Amino acid sequence: MKKKELLFITVIGQDKKGIVARISSLLYECDINIEDISQKITEGYFVMTMLVDIRDSSLPLEEISSRLKKVGSELKVAIQIHHENILKAMHRV
Repeated sequence: MKKKELLFITVIGQDKKGIVARISSLLYECDINIEDISQKITEGYFVMTMLVDIRDSSLPLEEISSRLKKVGSELKVAIQIHHENILKAMHRV
């Protein structure tokens, strides 16, 4: 079995209906598993963080990122993607 390949996804923008549904649907379509998710609304702003496993997706990271950015544009929210390897490299001593 392949080792997990984790991405951290952050979503920030004005709160509106359908943000979670749209992003979750895209991840499902890309065969990406949501490992953890948290969200909250603060003063009308929607903030969500997701930890997802992309190991079963046949899409390259660039394509996943492109699709997420397109959905972000449609929803008028900012979506950022960080691969776990980058975060691990930042914390090496």
